[in-house]
Amino acid sequence: MTEQAISPLRRRMIEDMETRGFSEQTQRGYLRSVRDFAVFVGRSPDQAGPEDLRRYQHHLRMSGATATTINSAVSALRFFFAVTLDRNDASVGLTTVRQPRKVPVVLSPDEVARLLDATPGPKYRAALSIAYGAGLRASEVVSLKVTDIDSPRMVIRVEQGKGRKDRYAMLSEHLLETLRFWWKEARAMGVMLPSGWLFPGRNPVNPLTTRQLNRAFHAAREAAGIDKPVNLHTLRHCFATHLLEQKVDIRVIQVLLGHAKLDTTARYSRVDKRMLNAVKSPLEHLSPPPA
Repeated sequence: MTEQAISPLRRRMIEDMETRGFSEQTQRGYLRSVRDFAVFVGRSPDQAGPEDLRRYQHHLRMSGATATTINSAVSALRFFFAVTLDRNDASVGLTTVRQPRKVPVVLSPDEVARLLDATPGPKYRAALSIAYGAGLRASEVVSLKVTDIDSPRMVIRVEQGKGRKDRYAMLSEHLLETLRFWWKEARAMGVMLPSGWLFPGRNPVNPLTTRQLNRAFHAAREAAGIDKPVNLHTLRHCFATHLLEQKVDIRVIQVLLGHAKLDTTARYSRVDKRMLNAVKSPLEHLSPPPA
């Protein structure tokens, strides 16, 4: 879209988001939410009022939108009315929806090994190995550059992860060997640019996309015969859960994951099989079942 094609209102909102350092992904999401709201009310969104917002949130809920979708729309519309339009009255009736707390599905170490063995090609094997071996998010994996791998210190620099925060992730010997194998293969193919992306896309100037990495994950899952309802983010869940089962302090895991709150990390204790297996079921105290 050219500069001329962008309305003054849309341009103002983009500038407001840029001023506050919003990521491109967040900007796209906010603009999409405001556009969908405008389609719902049938006129320019700056002409809408509190009643329109109330009806729209009710529409989202009744149409089966997820809590994540509703909350994203609420955040975008609050920003649009309060910041871009300087109208604090309009967003008063907007309320966030409580997100259901679900226990994450995790794979066993054997299942993770099968999945990595079934990964198509050294690039995707290395990328998925980082997702599991360092607990990185998909967006963090594809944003890595060759210079982010600090082998002398055995750490991975994660630049501007979630929350726009830098952190260091762990780098194991096994993961380093996997990355070195991929680096040699990529250099031989001429796709690894000096100080470039660790996982280049089809054009080495650009990084691999999360969509491409997600497709590789599901291809490996099917090839490995894993039928659990898992996704690419599951590897991060597995990283945390398996560390907890190895008796690693939960506060250490919090730092490795980059969580701001310990409560976020504590949910993995719900799927710690070591903790569950340490408790005897009351059924065990009853008379043995008939032979």
